[in-house]
Formats: sequence, structure tokens, C-alpha cells
Amino acid sequence: MSSERPGGPADVVPGEPDPERETGTEAQEQQAEGTAPGRRRRSGLLGKGSLLRELPVLLVVAFVLALVVKTFFVQAFFIPSGSMEQTLHGCPGCTGDRVLVNKVPYWFGEPEPGDVVVFKGPDTWSPEVTVAEPGNALTGALLWLGRTVGVAPPSEDDFVKRVIAVGGQTVQCCDAEGRVTVDGEPLDEPYIFEDTPLEARAFGPVTVPEGRLWVMGDHRSASADSKAHMGDEYSGTVGVDDVIGKAAVIVWPVSRFGFVGSPDIQDVGAAAAGVDGGATGVRPDLLASSAIGLVGALPVVAWRRRRRR
Repeated sequence: MSSERPGGPADVVPGEPDPERETGTEAQEQQAEGTAPGRRRRSGLLGKGSLLRELPVLLVVAFVLALVVKTFFVQAFFIPSGSMEQTLHGCPGCTGDRVLVNKVPYWFGEPEPGDVVVFKGPDTWSPEVTVAEPGNALTGALLWLGRTVGVAPPSEDDFVKRVIAVGGQTVQCCDAEGRVTVDGEPLDEPYIFEDTPLEARAFGPVTVPEGRLWVMGDHRSASADSKAHMGDEYSGTVGVDDVIGKAAVIVWPVSRFGFVGSPDIQDVGAAAAGVDGGATGVRPDLLASSAIGLVGALPVVAWRRRRRR
């Protein structure tokens, strides 16, 4: 009679772990977690490869979004000269302001007196700053990117001035106190910095054509604005269609952070409040722009929530 036992699992010494049982348990745990043995290591490698493959797509998407935002919503702008001192810094030797130019308000209306606007100057206007144009596609792309974020000088035909009069109004200077008048009424302009001598201020009268604007710099003695171009085709005015947007916020330097004001220089706020903004004086274009900003943010919030899940 044989003393050998039938073939089967190897004897397990009491007190020592069973290798087969441990292997089975580990496989069961990995299966319960939804992973097979070795799956975790492979998935990590695949994740890195997937990220590398998606990176060019993400860059293209970011570029397209930047282009859309710059074209339709908000654009950063570098103040190139001192013509708007001291509202906007651009003086020699000081840190030039970077401002955000809001394009949404003029979807629903036109610039109003007191607004600080950025616009494309007519061909008859001489540049306030000289910019070396890029020599190849790479430097051109870098310049475009710099202008998008407001760290590079704008193009030579970009200007920033304050709206003084709009289409149909007659502007001239000066009244008995040396003030600019619109339709015979003096303007309230507390922002003026270093005005020109009284004997050199006189101009007009000029009736602004419909669809055009009379603009002037806050630094009157150092601004080549509408007054300096009265001899051109449109008597120094600029087209409403050439306005890029409204200077809204100073974002750099941090010490200068704040909103760019639009004072009611023609003192028509009381009359307009009952028609346009109600008792609170809130303009419809600002309400609309805020609503669009909220609606535009909803897809981003939904996408982020989905990514978290």
C-alpha cells in the first residue's frame, strides 16, 4: 500500500502564508476595483501619451478662444503715449498703463460724450508711436500675442482719446472762461491735464457729421486729436465704425488698478436717467454686457463640473 498522497496543493505549514491563496485574493481585489493585474502601470503610460497627443489640440483651442475673445469681447491695450495723462499713463519714463478695452457696450449703442475709446485713426492722422513691423511669421505671431495680452505696443494707427461730441452736435472753443462748448453749452471736464494756453485753444465751430465723433486727449497740450486734424476730409472727426472699444479697466501696474471713468461732461444724465437707465441711471448697454458675460460663463462652468465628475 503506497504511502504517497494523491497529487494536490502543496502542504501549507501552519503559520505561514499560502502563496496561491494570496495570489487569488490579490486578483479578486484588482477585479473588484475594475483593474486587471498590470493594468495600472499600462494605464499610467497611456495617460501620459494621451496628454502629449492632446497638447497640440489644446494649444489650437486656446489660440482660437483668444482670437474670439480679442475680436468680439475684450482686448488688452498698451497706452503708447502721454496724450491721455493723467487719466491713462503713457508718459516718457513712467510705466505705461495696460487697459482692458470692452467691445460689448457698443454692440447695443454708440460711444457717448465722456467715454474713453480706442479707435483706428484715419489715414490723415500721424502715428503717436513708431512700431517696428515684424520681419517673419514667427515674430509677427509673437507681436500679435503681445498685443492681445497688452504687453506690446499697439499698431501705429491705434489711438486712445475721449469722446467730446457726437454726430449732429456742434463743438467749438472757447467760452468766456476758456472752456470747450457743445451746442453752446460749456463742458465739465475735471480730467484735463496741462491745457494749452488760452490764446491757442480757439477752434471751430465744427458740426460733427452723423456717424462720426469729435475726440480729444485729456492732456490737451500734448495730444494730436481732432483739433489738430481739422483740415482733413472729415474736419478731424473719426468714424463710429472705427471704434475698437471702450477703455474700461486699468489692469497694470497693480498700483494703478481701477476703472476708467466716463463722466457726464455734457450734464445730460438727469434727462437720460428717466429714459435710458431708470432712477438708478444704469445704462442698458452695461446691463446687456453683464448678461452676455454671465451667459458666456455658463458653458465653462458646466464643462468644469463635468471634468470633476
